[in-house]
Amino acid sequence: MFRDAVAAFAATEVAPRVKAMEKAGKMDPALIPQYFDLGLMGIEVDEKYGGSGGALMMVTLAVEELSKVDASAAIVCDVQNTLVNYPIARYGTEEQKVRYLGMLTSGTLGSYALSEAGSGSDAFALATRAEKRGDSYVLNGRKLWITNGAEAGLYVVFANVDPSAGYKGITAFIIERDFPGFGVGKKEDKLGIRASSTVELLLDNCEVPAANVLGPAGQGYKIAIETLNEGRIGIGAQMIGVAQGALDAAIAYIKERQQFGKPLAEMQAIQFQVAQAATEIEAARLMVYNATRLKDAGKDIAREGAMAKLYSSQVCGRVTSLCVELFGGYGYTTDYPVEKFFRDAKIGTIYEGTSNMQLQTIAKAVLR
Repeated sequence: MFRDAVAAFAATEVAPRVKAMEKAGKMDPALIPQYFDLGLMGIEVDEKYGGSGGALMMVTLAVEELSKVDASAAIVCDVQNTLVNYPIARYGTEEQKVRYLGMLTSGTLGSYALSEAGSGSDAFALATRAEKRGDSYVLNGRKLWITNGAEAGLYVVFANVDPSAGYKGITAFIIERDFPGFGVGKKEDKLGIRASSTVELLLDNCEVPAANVLGPAGQGYKIAIETLNEGRIGIGAQMIGVAQGALDAAIAYIKERQQFGKPLAEMQAIQFQVAQAATEIEAARLMVYNATRLKDAGKDIAREGAMAKLYSSQVCGRVTSLCVELFGGYGYTTDYPVEKFFRDAKIGTIYEGTSNMQLQTIAKAVLR
């Protein structure tokens, strides 16, 4: 029932806006409040903080269904639930949960800020510093590739409070957009997920109350890793949704398009390609669902999450490329949906840990 409700929302409210949002390079502001009205922005959050009290499986299903229509629309929901709500619910104080989860479930968009110019895959080489001054921390630095950053009102930001301790000095902070010294910088012009904002964040003597430290000081690296493990399930869900959306469009097309006196769908060579694509999507879906199931059961899913993200992003790339070819010349134009699915697919092998980083995580687990 939940999945069907999200699918209906995607079809009636998101789909009609996709082309305009893609062209404008931003989400339709009228769409975001509907996410909150449907309860899509606090799915796992306890009901006492304004959430739905649901499971990660519901997040996975929501992201998958939204991605079948628009990957940008899906990532808004994904980041909110897996990268922002989760660490606050998991590591926040009661006061932080009441204030910030209440905001995040009632109308405030959140964002997660770990990456920097010199620390992408090497996330713990971050240069942003936090200095304790009385009852506050003063943060200085610059964050890059921050999803939802343009629209967000709340940010989970990572900075180092003790550079001499290396990664053990990394600490997580909850920052409100109107804190002095905090600013949103350049918005990136991207290949895909164009309606999703990707920005830089500027911290210039940004003053953050000590009460806004998330989790123990110096434990930010642990929070970052655990949060990204859940986040990778969300990206896996996005990738299977994008792949399925592209394949659905291609199947509808090949049933209608005729060559040599019959529909493309009646040609065995085409049938076999579609069958292979459908099989790979199903395998990827089961990997994503299994990682989700294990996470909901309280298991460590570093290995399974990495595998699900790696494989689903690879499948998505292959399937969307095939779908462009099945459309022929039409597939290469913006009049048909598959070129957008193809462009949106590429980010899956890059963000929240590149494919090489997933392979490294899997290798460590397998060879341990």
